[in-house]
Amino acid sequence: MARLFAEFFGTFWLVLGGCGSAVLAAGFPEVGIGLMGVSLAFGLTVLTMAYAVGHVSGGHFNPAVSVGLWAAGRFPAAQLLPYIASQVLGGLVAGGVLYLIASGQPGFDVTGGFASNGYGEHSPGGYSLVAAAICEIVMTAFFLIVILGATDRRAPAGFAPIAIGLCLTLIHLISIPVTNTSVNPARSTGVALYVGDWAVDQLWLFWLTPIIGAVLGALAYRLIGGPAPRD
Repeated sequence: MARLFAEFFGTFWLVLGGCGSAVLAAGFPEVGIGLMGVSLAFGLTVLTMAYAVGHVSGGHFNPAVSVGLWAAGRFPAAQLLPYIASQVLGGLVAGGVLYLIASGQPGFDVTGGFASNGYGEHSPGGYSLVAAAICEIVMTAFFLIVILGATDRRAPAGFAPIAIGLCLTLIHLISIPVTNTSVNPARSTGVALYVGDWAVDQLWLFWLTPIIGAVLGALAYRLIGGPAPRD
């Protein structure tokens, strides 16, 4: 249960910190943090919670990461569903807290997107379904390669959260214009269900493609890194 609570709170912080920065601070008049600030916020959520509770649960905070670690032989299949359930629940609760905060501002309208992921007319840059799918697969694959490499027993100890947090920051800097950046089905679900409508209709892509990317990244690292698993 301690592991599941750690995954719940870690994912809660990721969604509240990352999506919260996008909803509450990104476009704030004159002092908005912009794309770079939102990207950094997502990276900082993972970095801080990886140090805070990563030693308890492994610090996945992402169903795609859990699946990728399983594909790499570093995570037991029996724990996949409990971890994913905890992550999604953490994301949903964070989305609810963010909704309560954001709705305290006059004129707030959740249909504006609420940091949801999308493609086509709901992509920030108008990118197509195919472009969005490729982007999410590639970004998640490299995210897993960095995670597996940084946590390999041969890597310098103690620095993994920094590498992983900076990798997530870089991923957002690249892909926010394409999909608003998912690479995490729990993050996508945590806000999409409050928007409903198109956000829920497009949610399937942000479950399917990160998981495909995570498995591909795990397989790639097994070719690169060889048999040096670390739990």
